[in-house]
Amino acid sequence: MSTLLDIENLWVKFPTRSGMFDAVRGVSFSLGKERLGIVGESGSGKSMTGRAILRLIRKPGIVEAGHINLHETNLLDLSERDMRKVRGEKISMVMQDPKFSLNPVVTVGDQIIEAYRLHAKASRAEARMKAIEMLEAVSIRDPERVMKAYPHEMSGGMGQRIMIAMMLIPNPEILIADEPTSALDVSVQGQVLSIMDKLVRERGMGLIFISHDLNLVSQFCDRVLIMYAGRIIEVCDADKLHEAQHPYTQGLLGSLPRFDQPKARLQVLDRDPQWRDAASVEGRP
Repeated sequence: MSTLLDIENLWVKFPTRSGMFDAVRGVSFSLGKERLGIVGESGSGKSMTGRAILRLIRKPGIVEAGHINLHETNLLDLSERDMRKVRGEKISMVMQDPKFSLNPVVTVGDQIIEAYRLHAKASRAEARMKAIEMLEAVSIRDPERVMKAYPHEMSGGMGQRIMIAMMLIPNPEILIADEPTSALDVSVQGQVLSIMDKLVRERGMGLIFISHDLNLVSQFCDRVLIMYAGRIIEVCDADKLHEAQHPYTQGLLGSLPRFDQPKARLQVLDRDPQWRDAASVEGRP
């Protein structure tokens, strides 16, 4: 499997009054043309890892790494101008809540057209046709009407599909999806995942799927990285996630209700202080 992205010893730090806080600590992994899940509790460093790849950590945040290689290019060596060409064109990121990611005073059509024309030398008419095609690809009915609508007129599921369409219209090599289904009901969640899976497979892309839902990730992804306190503590094949060996992963799985194995009382995760300082596991296949 060819490697699209390779990350070595990634750290994300924030200065505070009480000293330096390490949000991501020594993370290393690679991504091929696969669906890679990153799971863990809130605050484990999942989203920070995704944002650091695209250098979206705002100051005074500090991003350090041995390298963040997109093919043979170290993204840390690029200027901000060159990084703007990478964002969207090479790597796109779907944020968690479309209500905070879409511009509320610009129509859906104009936002998607802008995303396309930013990376492609196309006329507005050509970009508009491409935007309609992309909305159809994410299973939005009546795309002409949606093009004229504003984000607040869309439901949560529609907003998430619009975000996916906007991020995929430049045809990137890698898609980072940060909790793309957390605000959706189960039926819409399945539709959005199906759309993402189809587009990723058809385009031969790499997908980083950030989530806290272990059951969802085990069904949808190919590999899973489990993060705790800013580190990767275990790497599993997704279909073998329920056979995980680390006590933290076992604790997360044990805290989930299961219909096939009902329990009178769910397990409470008992954290060991040694987990925080354990050596980080590399997430390479």
